[in-house]
Amino acid sequence: MTTIPPIRSLEQLAQLDTCAVSDALDTLGLPGSTVTPQQVAGSIRICGIATTVLLEPGKAPETAQKVHLCARAIDASTTDHIIVIQHPGIDAGGWGGVLSFAAQYKGVKGAILNGPSRDIDEARDLGFPLYATGGITRTARGRLHESATNIPVTIDGVTVSPGDFVIADATGVVFIQAAEIERVLDKAEAITRREQQMIRALKSGKKTVEVLGADYEDLLKN
Repeated sequence: MTTIPPIRSLEQLAQLDTCAVSDALDTLGLPGSTVTPQQVAGSIRICGIATTVLLEPGKAPETAQKVHLCARAIDASTTDHIIVIQHPGIDAGGWGGVLSFAAQYKGVKGAILNGPSRDIDEARDLGFPLYATGGITRTARGRLHESATNIPVTIDGVTVSPGDFVIADATGVVFIQAAEIERVLDKAEAITRREQQMIRALKSGKKTVEVLGADYEDLLKN
């Protein structure tokens, strides 16, 4: 089971968007931004802490306990969690409709995988936030197996550990190392304030070139 972080951090993160957090990571020289998982179901921004799953190609070893992939992760999660799944990139679904129902029923905030998902219509009907590379009808049975839960996984070259922070919206997915959350929040909030100042300047009648000139280019400077 992952450790629940201070609720203040989640509340602060919920007030931001993925671009501000990504810019903060860039400024601090930290990894975290991803490209491939995109919103395929759900229409709200989600933030939470990671429960991780590692999927590998092929059938599970004969000695392994037979369990549906991602079922353990759902049972290990609470209402502050987002399930993050490392998919091996083969043509088989790493998530599905029953999982979406089970996760939503448990109160899980969403699921993110760097591979395709089945039953996207079901996730949409449920309003369950799901991020994937796209949809696929092909089952995982005989093609994928879960090799571990709650270990470090890799999404688009970003290492995600159990307990790391996650924020996802219609633009994309960003991960924040738990140890760096306060620094990232402080920087992202500062970036957001500066962007809001730019909006106010535009509303006051200033020219776009003036507002989005040197100040914008310097936005990410320390």
